[in-house]
Amino acid sequence: MRKKTNGNSKNNGAIVIGGHFQGLGAIRALAHEHVHVALVDSEPCIARTSRYICRYFRSPQISNETDYLKFFIDLAEHHGLHGWVLFPTDDETVYFLSKHHSKLSEYFKLITPPWETTQFVYNKKKTYQLAEKMGLPIPKTWYPENESDLDQIDHFPLIIKPAVMRSFYKKTKEKVFCANNRQQLIENYRKAADVIPADEILIQERLSNVTENLFSYCPVIFQDKILGRIVAKRPRQHPMDFGKASTYAITVQCEPIELLGNRFLKAINYYGLGEVEFIYDENLGEYKLLEVNPRIWGWHTIALKAGVNICHLTHCGIQGEFNYRIGYQYDTKWIRLLTDVPVVISEIAKGNLSLKEYASTLQGKKEWAVWSLSDPLPFFTELLLLPYLMIKRGY
Repeated sequence: MRKKTNGNSKNNGAIVIGGHFQGLGAIRALAHEHVHVALVDSEPCIARTSRYICRYFRSPQISNETDYLKFFIDLAEHHGLHGWVLFPTDDETVYFLSKHHSKLSEYFKLITPPWETTQFVYNKKKTYQLAEKMGLPIPKTWYPENESDLDQIDHFPLIIKPAVMRSFYKKTKEKVFCANNRQQLIENYRKAADVIPADEILIQERLSNVTENLFSYCPVIFQDKILGRIVAKRPRQHPMDFGKASTYAITVQCEPIELLGNRFLKAINYYGLGEVEFIYDENLGEYKLLEVNPRIWGWHTIALKAGVNICHLTHCGIQGEFNYRIGYQYDTKWIRLLTDVPVVISEIAKGNLSLKEYASTLQGKKEWAVWSLSDPLPFFTELLLLPYLMIKRGY
């Protein structure tokens, strides 16, 4: 059970927006340090049954920004949540909080920076253009204004990806389209142009051995001070080539991406917590920036298991209380069984993974994405909601 807080302003509670497994992880991490946590969601969610939430609120759809803003103001004015810290778990919420940052800051503490900063991580086109200007390595990227600009591209294989993910993914249930030749490039460019504006379409080189070379640097930053961080490698995701989410991650040491990530985040005056994703280019021997997630991401609870409660560090930091957690444990693992098992079966069938190799990933210190002996109901709730989640989230 959580201990009661002492009423100090530093002990304001937290509001986790989104009750999928990312939000569930944040709820548990915050409750671990005796923070009172309220959950907000607009749809059925697994975190609703967690023993660690003190209050639950069903919100309107975020697509109606006027009603959504009124909903949060009402939480502060009529439900005693004034001064609580808002934790977003998806890109739509990040966009909303950053756009309404000034108004919402009158009622809450926001770990999301205002739009002047957030735009550089929300829109990958701006991410890449700034990185190029700074001299940071990125995958070779083209920014076609129309279909005729594709004539300038003669570099395969390629991927077609959106600068802003939320609309593209909602309509296609894919993160990228692939192109191994010019015909596929034209066909998939047209498919992308049917669902997003042309100026949001990015063409990017496709690097080899993607899943073997995905890394993330995840810091908590306030006033240019790093309160804590982890670095992880993400060897499995679903689907394996261009995953919708990681299914297996392991903490590692990788100083080069820490240096690159810090340079970029400092350039945009970033604060809060975030995940800076990189891919290692085997041919050039360098790490290339892929994207920045300015929010809670799927496998963040690996940090708590590795000895760094990044959610609590963030909760304290936004209120001016800087607690430092230097270092973290390497070889700590995170596994999302529901999606990892099908990936493993597929990889074993293809000959890409042996049973012995898979068994080794289950050894040692590990964190399960949803299962918890002290908080078991969300695990069973997810099983009950699985048909809904398969339709809604594309499992």
